Amino acid sequence: MQRKKKRTSKTARRRDPHASREASRYGQPIASRELILEVITETDHPVNRADIEALLGINDPDGVEALRRRLNAMTRDGQLVRNRRDCYARADQFDLVPGRVVGHQDGFGFLVTDDEGDDVYLSARQMRALFHGDRVLVRITGLDRRGRREGNVVEILKRNTQHVVGRFYNEKGVQFVIPDHKRLPMDIAVPAGESDGAKHGQIVSVEIIEQPSKRSPPVGRVVEVLGDHMAPGMEIDIAIRSHDVPQAWPPEVEAEIAGLGEQVPTKAKRGREDLRELPLVTIDGADARDFDDAVYCEATPKGWRLLVAIADVSHYVYPETALDKEAFERGNSVYFPERVIPMLPEVLSNGLCSLNPEVDRLCMVCEMIFNREGRMIRSRFSNALMRSHARLTYSEAAAIMVDGDKQARKNRQPLLPNLDELYRLYKVLRKERSKRGAIDFETTETRIVFGAGRKIERIVPLVRNDAHKVIEECMVAANVAAARFLERHKMPTLYRIHATPSGDKVTELQEFLNELGLGLRGGRKPAARDYSAVLEQAKGRPDEHLINTVLLRSMPRAEYSPDNIGHFGLAHENYAHFTSPIRRYPDLLVHRAIRHVLAGNKPRTFPYTVDNMLGFGEHCSATERRADDATRDAIDWLKCEYMLDKVGETYTGIITATTSFGIFVELQDIYVEGLVHVTALGNDYYHYDPTRHWLIGERTNHIFRLGDPLSVKVVQVNLDDRKIDFELSEKQQRTTGKKGGDKVTEKGKAKSRSGRKRKTSLRRKSR
Repeated sequence: MQRKKKRTSKTARRRDPHASREASRYGQPIASRELILEVITETDHPVNRADIEALLGINDPDGVEALRRRLNAMTRDGQLVRNRRDCYARADQFDLVPGRVVGHQDGFGFLVTDDEGDDVYLSARQMRALFHGDRVLVRITGLDRRGRREGNVVEILKRNTQHVVGRFYNEKGVQFVIPDHKRLPMDIAVPAGESDGAKHGQIVSVEIIEQPSKRSPPVGRVVEVLGDHMAPGMEIDIAIRSHDVPQAWPPEVEAEIAGLGEQVPTKAKRGREDLRELPLVTIDGADARDFDDAVYCEATPKGWRLLVAIADVSHYVYPETALDKEAFERGNSVYFPERVIPMLPEVLSNGLCSLNPEVDRLCMVCEMIFNREGRMIRSRFSNALMRSHARLTYSEAAAIMVDGDKQARKNRQPLLPNLDELYRLYKVLRKERSKRGAIDFETTETRIVFGAGRKIERIVPLVRNDAHKVIEECMVAANVAAARFLERHKMPTLYRIHATPSGDKVTELQEFLNELGLGLRGGRKPAARDYSAVLEQAKGRPDEHLINTVLLRSMPRAEYSPDNIGHFGLAHENYAHFTSPIRRYPDLLVHRAIRHVLAGNKPRTFPYTVDNMLGFGEHCSATERRADDATRDAIDWLKCEYMLDKVGETYTGIITATTSFGIFVELQDIYVEGLVHVTALGNDYYHYDPTRHWLIGERTNHIFRLGDPLSVKVVQVNLDDRKIDFELSEKQQRTTGKKGGDKVTEKGKAKSRSGRKRKTSLRRKSR
């Protein structure tokens, strides 16, 4: 104690370069993480908390407590390591790597490092004590036989899995649950008396009461019996719980929304721009229930005036309320077949915030002026009051604007000037889009049609008409205007970014295109217009689908970030999500930033910093991926269920992916994908070429390539694993088994027996 007092008394509080940032976040001043790491680095040995207090000049009780909490948080996040003597050191001083565990269904796993370096391989032995998603510290031990970094787990920083959904088994008194999530390849032991009455084979939700260790499996108790394995709607219940999608509203949220009615309060309408007489209309899908955007367009002497009105969610959802915290946790609405898990309660999403026809609604309006070439000359934002004059479906809007349907136009006579000008503006914007070089991938999305008892009748493609594209262009324009507005006012916000493809992905793509006689300009960092040029060259080719697919797979996924690097796919330097605050939390943050500026406030008084936005962006990107994974799981289950009674039937399909273990085939007109394992490809040894995206037979030289048509037979459907297995049809086997059907030249190009180059046929990342 004497040493501590002596050092503290002689050490002045050290100046923190990030003091203003920390003061804006916390009422009690607290040393920044950067400063703590700096002072620990300056020592040549681990230091205890008393030493750190002295080094920072902290001697007041509140400061000591704040430091204690921060050190605990930094240890939890893997920035610091605490040894058995309660001394702290930087994790990298021990050559330890923090990151998140990604499990594999075969038992091994990988560490996705925080520094975004190469993944670290974790053996099945290391994974015995871990769940997918756990945060750990790993020591690199060397390279595995494949040349990958391999590591041993030193410390588990944070457990990710507290609940698991799976199938309950009771075998001779031994109770356990096999998780539905394929990245959790370990059984959960269920002690006697903890089954909650579950029967053998039922789907249950399990609370983990003992995490796994190297010597024992995880232990859990059944907290909810979801029902029988094949019960209608079970696929969605499983997906929701497997991916931890929040669905129940906390009591605090219920309390906050209890006083909301169906009508906008009179007080809320004051001080807003009144647009109720302007014929704004909504254009959405026939099954849409929440309407967050409305549009109006009119001609001007030099071009057009476009208004995009967006539901003013920020008026009802205030920062740090229970409602706001729950919306953030959800991140976005999740859309399952015939079921939605909304980001906001229905009283808001389908009620007060939804731009329903013929009722007053609060909105934020983006007014844009375009010249005759489709270039945005200026824009402005305002808080407004509107009344939608009509709710149009895409089909009805297309009939009016595109087809010129006389009856449809007669039914909407007062709206025709607006809609006709909207379509004229759209055609100009499409030309400007092409000139800009934005990338347009044509992909097929599907919809599952249910019959009685929620039995799947068919799977049909979703048809996009020009009305979809009209609204899409309007929303893109408003998103660009929002990003430019916030960039101009230097506001911390979330941008929707899409990085430029680079590195090995581009190199592999260029090698692939060279094989087809095509070239990708732009060197190591091509521009969007370079991609578009390839797509244009590919139009009408037999291998157009193949080229589209490979181009798409070469691009990174779009995400949210305060670092505005632009949007590669759309070829925009500034882009932010503004148009869907009912179903996306980033849009709500953008609205709050715009509202802050409109109120005449400065960026420094905004309650969110760039660092806050960084955390928001990571979280919202993660919830977006969670929603995609959950919906894909549910849809895969439904497709497997649809194919259960089709085992033994033969179909024509197209190869959608090639791997070292086989080929994936999508059935034509059914839109269901399955695997033909490499062992079912015929009496030959097949080698995988990742550059050319093909499997080639060693004896026959037969090639299976992306986009090739194929006749296959359904041999097995595994509902639990969401897998469908195909084999080649008898006719296809006879074709495949012939020798010399395809030759491979010295340059690696496939040629037919006649010597002609072999042609192939083939098939959107989130905006």
